[in-house]
Amino acid sequence: MKRFIAAILFLPACVAAAADGKVEFDVASVKPSQPDSQPYSNFPLGPGDVYTSNGGRFMASGLPLATYIWFAYRIQGNQQQSLLSQLPAWVTTERFDIQARTDGDPAKDTKPQMRLMMQSLLADRFKLAIRTETRQVPVFALVLSKPGKAGRWLQPHPDNSCAVSPPPDDLTTVFPNQCGGLLPMPHPPVFMNKFGARNVTMPFIANQLTAMGHLDRPVLDQTGLSGVFDFTLEWVPEIDGPLPPGVEAHPDPAGLTFMEAVNEQLGLKLQSQKGPVDVLVVDHVERPSEN
Repeated sequence: MKRFIAAILFLPACVAAAADGKVEFDVASVKPSQPDSQPYSNFPLGPGDVYTSNGGRFMASGLPLATYIWFAYRIQGNQQQSLLSQLPAWVTTERFDIQARTDGDPAKDTKPQMRLMMQSLLADRFKLAIRTETRQVPVFALVLSKPGKAGRWLQPHPDNSCAVSPPPDDLTTVFPNQCGGLLPMPHPPVFMNKFGARNVTMPFIANQLTAMGHLDRPVLDQTGLSGVFDFTLEWVPEIDGPLPPGVEAHPDPAGLTFMEAVNEQLGLKLQSQKGPVDVLVVDHVERPSEN
């Protein structure tokens, strides 16, 4: 089997946790999807913490191995492209159904535990072998534009609940009702992006900026802000050529670019530098073994 090497920037903490003690599903089934199978999962597979308790059951179908890897290791943005450039094509073209369940332990019915159990499943069935290295690489440091002062669209989360959070001082600004993950937000009928999150940390926000801005390097939190926050970011994406098919809206000429929005709405800025980053190295992967 050919050896595959992939460097993935900004590795999440769940990898270290998996190395400390193996967490596994009690029962698991992996099989190729039917040709007409539609993509499905019984809970969100994104990098955030949005999760609804489901009794410790994982059910997904019609998805490529790449999606399961993204879920297990919280891979996103430019990290995905770095990985895909080093992995075999079948990782994205061949689709698989995975059904699994825990042994009934309520402590395993959480999204972090589901990620760890998926890591174990991928290692067992797909022989996915992963290790980490620390390297000095180009990064963006996320810092406050003005010392000690965040922007009006970046607010401390008011409490530990996830009740609807009021806008800071502007009725056109609202935060998502659901906590723990990046979610799309309603916006005026113009061509723009608007996303928000509630009850998230600054390192989470920094990582999301990497993906939202299609940045070519990871963003490291150096704001010095601790605790959890609510935020909303609205910007006009850069357009190279005509609008995508089916899009009838037009860009707002007064809208902010991504970098301008980060500065004016969140009170943050990105500084180019080099820094130590954990990278994920994939040594081996192969098609799944029989159940």
